[in-house]
Amino acid sequence: MSNLEKLSQLLGLAQRAGRVISGEEQVIKAIQTNKAKLVFLAKDAGANLTKQVTDKSKYYDIEVSTVFSTLELSAAIGRSRKVLAVTDTGFSKKMRTLMD
Repeated sequence: MSNLEKLSQLLGLAQRAGRVISGEEQVIKAIQTNKAKLVFLAKDAGANLTKQVTDKSKYYDIEVSTVFSTLELSAAIGRSRKVLAVTDTGFSKKMRTLMD
């Protein structure tokens, strides 16, 4: 199993544990309130969304990962999403180790 598959499973687990915030507005809010520990942005997300999320994340010093496509992100959490924020430190640490 690839690290990407493990990462995808971990995202699903985090989602079921209630540790994932999804949807543009909510993710931006999570970044601003320092709730987001790690942000996943679909690599095929639109230019506006990409700019908005990366600018906000840079400003608040939050890592943004673009390892997944919209399809892969959506499959991982079971609903159609282009951007997700992981709010749990434990989950985000584990995810970072899979991305290295």
